[in-house]
Amino acid sequence: MTTVPEDTARAVRAGEELDLAKLGAFLAKELGSAATTTLFVEQFPGGHSNLTYLVRHGDQEYVLRRPPFGSKVKSAHDMGREVAVLSKLAPVYDRAPKVIAYEPTGDVLGAPFYLMERRRGVILRKDAPDDPAVKLRICELLIDALVDLHAVDYTAAGLGDFGKPAGYVERQVTGWIERYTNSQTDDIPAMTTAGGWLATNRPADSAPALIHNDFKFDNVIFDPALDRITGVLDWEMATIGDPLMDLGTALSYWAQAEDGGVFQSGLFGITTKPGMPPRTQIAARYFERSGRRTDSLVFYYAFGLYKTAVILQQIYYRFAKGLTKDQRFAPFILIVRAMAEQAQRAIDLGSI
Repeated sequence: MTTVPEDTARAVRAGEELDLAKLGAFLAKELGSAATTTLFVEQFPGGHSNLTYLVRHGDQEYVLRRPPFGSKVKSAHDMGREVAVLSKLAPVYDRAPKVIAYEPTGDVLGAPFYLMERRRGVILRKDAPDDPAVKLRICELLIDALVDLHAVDYTAAGLGDFGKPAGYVERQVTGWIERYTNSQTDDIPAMTTAGGWLATNRPADSAPALIHNDFKFDNVIFDPALDRITGVLDWEMATIGDPLMDLGTALSYWAQAEDGGVFQSGLFGITTKPGMPPRTQIAARYFERSGRRTDSLVFYYAFGLYKTAVILQQIYYRFAKGLTKDQRFAPFILIVRAMAEQAQRAIDLGSI
């Protein structure tokens, strides 16, 4: 049986500390604990957008989520949306963590935040299992979890008004082009050409579903034996929309060895490791399990690359403007360029 170490929290990064006195008072009020209950906070190392902390409060453990410091894009860090989707989804999708408490005003920590249950397990950020059978299994489990999410009856779950599925594809393409314009720092020709192609080659919306919009290995938790997914994280971009757009985003993270140097970086996780199945096999698994079909897979893949490039561009914008000093973000502009060129290459080849 393949086992790997559990995902662990570390010391809080400089500049991202929480006010422990105010947090402790909030927890005492919300959870009915004593004001003197011991409080200890660490930070999970992954993620480049919303910040995630491990909160030990007495003998209980929680996960705290809050927006990044100095964010320009407030709508991309809406804690209320995460709380809304998790509160309704947890009873019908067992991989969704339960919300424990929500502070919407920003009065406690300077920004809205929420606490959720801690789901223990393994997040596969850098290392893939050696066993080829286990490699295949974790990939299939990941895609099956996405298929299961898209199969949720979101109306019955109380999420019928969580998004506007009509015109979703058009709004997404237009919106992400606009976000890029508003956060652009460098001249990247492929962002212009790929964006133009997406705008003129939009497929019709397919049957809507609840979608995650950031589905990848480092946003899911496996049990230590890697035979079950115990949690799905980072719901900040969840909505009701075209599930094939969600698939395209997942494929945009599925880097392969032949994709070039930038795609071998830690940002793209474990999919480039030897023996991992290619994007075409991952897509085929999704279509086999979901029963969905499309002739526009290149569009969805190219859009996923473009959207992810814009997200990284927005993060780089914060770094370039001095709104964050996190040096992890310094090379992001190189990845934006590489993803734009990858999108254009897929468009030119007509293949993912």
